[in-house]
Amino acid sequence: MEQLIMLGTGNAMSTRCYNTCFYLSTPAGGMMVDAGGGNGIFRQLHRAHIAFEQIHHLFVTHCHTDHILGVIWLIRKISPLLHRGFYHGTFTIYCHNEVKDALLTMCRIVLPAKIFKAVGEDIIIKEVTDGQQCQVDDMQVTFFDIGSTKMKQFGCDALLPSGKHVVCLGDEPYNARNASYARGADWLLCEAFCLYKDRAAFRPYEKHHSTALDAGRLAQELGVHNLLLYHTEDTHLATRKQDYTAEAASVYSGKVWVPCDLEVIDL
Repeated sequence: MEQLIMLGTGNAMSTRCYNTCFYLSTPAGGMMVDAGGGNGIFRQLHRAHIAFEQIHHLFVTHCHTDHILGVIWLIRKISPLLHRGFYHGTFTIYCHNEVKDALLTMCRIVLPAKIFKAVGEDIIIKEVTDGQQCQVDDMQVTFFDIGSTKMKQFGCDALLPSGKHVVCLGDEPYNARNASYARGADWLLCEAFCLYKDRAAFRPYEKHHSTALDAGRLAQELGVHNLLLYHTEDTHLATRKQDYTAEAASVYSGKVWVPCDLEVIDL
């Protein structure tokens, strides 16, 4: 079964939901994307019934705290499991060069030497470049530079065993340079910082983000089949699913998904 397990759906400063990250599950394994901003990732994985021992592939989009700091905690957890023989195989972290440098620097500073020792051995930080393809279990994943206006950031296009394309655009607005990945995607994972009607309160454009309305227009233009919105503000959780879906659907004819934390979506 091919599933998307949303470990978190909130933006960097959210407190009522976890920072945006997810696990893309396939029959032969899967890949986690980002890890949020702290050891809250442990709680999310526990609640999602994802064992550390089954996480062998992780893609880190960029260096912002709400995406990378949880990775340090995963390394902190998996390294002792490797040492004690409870974790079998390797843990591969895919990222661009700036993320790799940041991870290595932070690990050296904050992790005990015996924990850090596994990095470079059974914990592999694999640098990927724009347009590079990697076989990740039974998926073919292409990593690409999203053309960030703030900090170097990569997205990914995962070709699933079923033939479906799941495209993650990271947490910034779409850049036309990535049309070859996003156009006609079966699933487009796109940030929506807030509703368009609330733009004065949340100032998404000043922060290089977009609204649910912007995401809907983009999905319609690109002809994608399913639009999934994440990386939102967290002040309207009770009505977020309904409100964001309605706004995006007002300009998009496909299916809109606005998941809650820990929601499981069959792809």
